[in-house]
Amino acid sequence: MHRSTSGSTPSGLRGILGTMLAQMRTQDCYFCGMASPAALCTPCSDALPRLPAARCPCCALPSPAGALCGRCLSEKPHYDATVAALAYGYPLDAAIQAFKYQGRLGLARSFAAMMGRALEARGEGDGAAVDLVIATPLAAPRLAERGYNQAYALARLLARQRRLEIDAQAVTRLKHAPPQAELPWKERAKNIRGAYTAARRFDGLSVAVVDDVMTTGSTLNELAKTLKKAGAVRVTNWVLARTLPAAMAPAKA
Repeated sequence: MHRSTSGSTPSGLRGILGTMLAQMRTQDCYFCGMASPAALCTPCSDALPRLPAARCPCCALPSPAGALCGRCLSEKPHYDATVAALAYGYPLDAAIQAFKYQGRLGLARSFAAMMGRALEARGEGDGAAVDLVIATPLAAPRLAERGYNQAYALARLLARQRRLEIDAQAVTRLKHAPPQAELPWKERAKNIRGAYTAARRFDGLSVAVVDDVMTTGSTLNELAKTLKKAGAVRVTNWVLARTLPAAMAPAKA
């Protein structure tokens, strides 16, 4: 009987093993259902609604020539900058809702990758200007009900990619109020006022706050206010999607 003395795997078996491993690494794209190495395939990711290139560096809303917008000039937010990856709209909204409320945490890696590319495009890819990453916290009853914080799932991946410190306990949400998404825009600032307390000092630190969606900015503004009261010198929002005013929102397909 002839035996191979090379110790190598026969080419046919290597091919079968390679195919099996490739299949194990794939999953169905959330949108189209095609096999993909990520929860969102490249064509579907590329088709998601984008923000205009020229937008306010502070709030990420469209602004001529990318200058500070009139609203941020007249009423400066407590946060200093916002980097948003996408525009909140169809079909991204359904994927975010599934990620947020239906336990589709497998979407986190695709979402974090998009956020990472947005940071790179805005010159913050290496995180050099950031000392600490935190996620927008949930109130204890809501966290217990949902079982996870979708913002922390994104923050953990982004911090790991950039070798940045992350603190899951840095800020606590004390106020258990109705979800911001259920309220009219004008009532959101009042609903979130006084909702957070800092569990530590942030003296001299530049902090990145991660969230999935920024709508009016009331939640992130209140959080930035809390951070700065505790000594933070700069607060930057890292968000997956920015909601645009109705006149600018992407149309449904």
